[in-house]
Amino acid sequence: MQKKSSLMVRLDEESKAVLAAAAELRKVSVSDYVRSIVVGQARREVAAAETQRIALTPEEQLAFWEALSKPPKLTKAQKQLGRIMRGEA
Repeated sequence: MQKKSSLMVRLDEESKAVLAAAAELRKVSVSDYVRSIVVGQARREVAAAETQRIALTPEEQLAFWEALSKPPKLTKAQKQLGRIMRGEA
């Protein structure tokens, strides 16, 4: 049996209430809920990193797509740098 270790996390009241509500839905304690959900997610992220895959939530996928499809506006300094690098300045 592995030795158990504690972890303290500071949350705002709203986050704590959401965790408590989610734990209640599963009929488990908040500690058991956090252990099952957070540790499970952490394991998936570590496994994905080991296989060099990036797992994104639907919201993260949308933000990534939007960032790729909408190039940023270049600043005046960036445009000047581009001209210098192309030998136009």
